[in-house]
Amino acid sequence: MEEDDGPITRRWEDLGGDALVRIFQSFDVFDLTSGIAHVCRAWRSACCDPLLWKILDLSSMESNFIRIPQEPYIYVDGRSDKTLMKVLKLVLSLSRGNIQTIIFNFNLYVSDDQLLYTAERCPLVRRLVMPAWNRIKKTGICKAISTWPYLESMTMPSIGNPPYLLEEIARSCKNFKELKIMGPFEVLFASSLVKNIPNLEVLSLRCSMVNRDALRLILDGLHCLKALNLSHSVVVEICPHKSPKRVFRGLDPEILQKASRLQEFYVCMEEACVMCQRARCDEGLMRWYKYEPGLWKYDEVCSLAL
Repeated sequence: MEEDDGPITRRWEDLGGDALVRIFQSFDVFDLTSGIAHVCRAWRSACCDPLLWKILDLSSMESNFIRIPQEPYIYVDGRSDKTLMKVLKLVLSLSRGNIQTIIFNFNLYVSDDQLLYTAERCPLVRRLVMPAWNRIKKTGICKAISTWPYLESMTMPSIGNPPYLLEEIARSCKNFKELKIMGPFEVLFASSLVKNIPNLEVLSLRCSMVNRDALRLILDGLHCLKALNLSHSVVVEICPHKSPKRVFRGLDPEILQKASRLQEFYVCMEEACVMCQRARCDEGLMRWYKYEPGLWKYDEVCSLAL
């Protein structure tokens, strides 16, 4: 800037707080934790503004891991763990408990300690996108869920023993209404869902293997269900004395009639559909690493898309 008596120098730290926050809103979590909060008091104050921390998006952050034959079936490189913990400490210091949405990458293998560290410092969480379960134990996830009384929405991989998780959600999260499951959906899961979260409004089983009996259970038992996504799912029938399982190429009239009461019902089981072909090839347990980056984030239900 110049005036009649010469140039005027303005310092960055003199920039108004509102202007700084607007600029910082264009930054991602890694920019915000890169050290800009240490420039001066004004910048640190702006970095802590609640407007910047409604969402903790770690969807671009993956663990450096290898698969192993024993539980937990993956080994995470120590440096990868240290990097994640460093990011979490910086983020949770700056956010000051204002985070309402947490998004973990599907291949970010979070440990119990990392999950609990995050949960204890984010009491206002309403939406959670979970990573793979491999390193998270029953006690860890239940303790984390118990700290989130406002939780309304969860995206998660399938789980072999769902009752304890759904029981904890029912006990701790009275406003819970949305669930997305990325993986097989069996009768045990469906029956536990009907029993523990009968007021569920939105369910996405996109690109999953869905047991037809489980599908019947939720359509009959979830009377508050408004939206169901079966896009690119593999619907199967498992007979106790027959092998292999029967794979359906379409939905039968009974299922379609039961789903007709829903406000939103998404289904795609087309032979020519690329995503349907991939789901069938992966047998309803998608190997997302084989496909376009970020493909796992999509969902036909707007409130569940990332």
